[in-house]
Amino acid sequence: MGYEPMKTDNLKKWEKTLASCIRCGYCFEHCPLSKHTKWESDTPRAKIIMAHGLLSGDLEPSDYVAEKLFSCFFCKRCDAACSSGVTLTDIFIDARRDLLEAGFKGPGTTSLTNDNCAACLACVRECPHEARTSIDSVIITDSIKCLGCGICVEVCPAEAAHLGLDYGTSKLDLNKETSKYLQDNKNANAIIFACNWSYFPDLQSSTSEDSDGKNHKIIVNMCGGRLERETLMEPFLHNAKGVLVACCPDDDCEHNGNKNAKANVVYVKSLLKSLGMDPGMIKLVQIKHGDKSGFQMEIDIFMEKISGK
Repeated sequence: MGYEPMKTDNLKKWEKTLASCIRCGYCFEHCPLSKHTKWESDTPRAKIIMAHGLLSGDLEPSDYVAEKLFSCFFCKRCDAACSSGVTLTDIFIDARRDLLEAGFKGPGTTSLTNDNCAACLACVRECPHEARTSIDSVIITDSIKCLGCGICVEVCPAEAAHLGLDYGTSKLDLNKETSKYLQDNKNANAIIFACNWSYFPDLQSSTSEDSDGKNHKIIVNMCGGRLERETLMEPFLHNAKGVLVACCPDDDCEHNGNKNAKANVVYVKSLLKSLGMDPGMIKLVQIKHGDKSGFQMEIDIFMEKISGK
């Protein structure tokens, strides 16, 4: 074999479940991470194959394998889409446990902290998964508990918190995508920020070529709580008429991100008012997962409202 198979005490309980995956690819169609990279190795089914390889000893554990299995935003679309009923994200978590015990750390999409951290503990207080702790004024992230939601990134005043790999979800990436669309499309009026958890697959294509020629662009972000105030203001710097922010309902948010989204939208409204602009140019709506007609209705109402401005 040429290498020592690692211990897989946590993956062992999934042996029968791993064998039930039929590689149909439904998980691939719903994974925002693999849609961004366009690599088969980033799909949920590829990660299941890797987990099976680690369990059987046929796959040599490596930093590359760890990076893949530590990269997931835990939107759980793959769980919902799996035709075999495999709870993929639970398997990913146990694969991480085994990899950590073998000395592999990722980090993948788990959060990290730069040396400029002020130890204000904002990220510790706001982390909905209790993944961050402070030990001797040093912030430590539990890579098993961390689900890559990025709330710590949004609340960090020193911009010290960041995801190991953000796969196009960072403030810089969102701002670049916003500005490019508004500059390249003369009919562009608005940016629609759609939270991944409250989003639905039918509009996935709207984040790319289908936006060309339209008067608005739907940009999928991993959590409404990660939309920083600067990102919400970016469209107005390029003469957009409106910004619509969609997030989860209060009782259905995976990361309590809707609370941060609400606070940031309220702040931007007040800022627009202070600048002599209409606060109604930005609006927040709460959309249940899969409510295609409800979300489209909110988009239509908002676009009709701002079109008269």
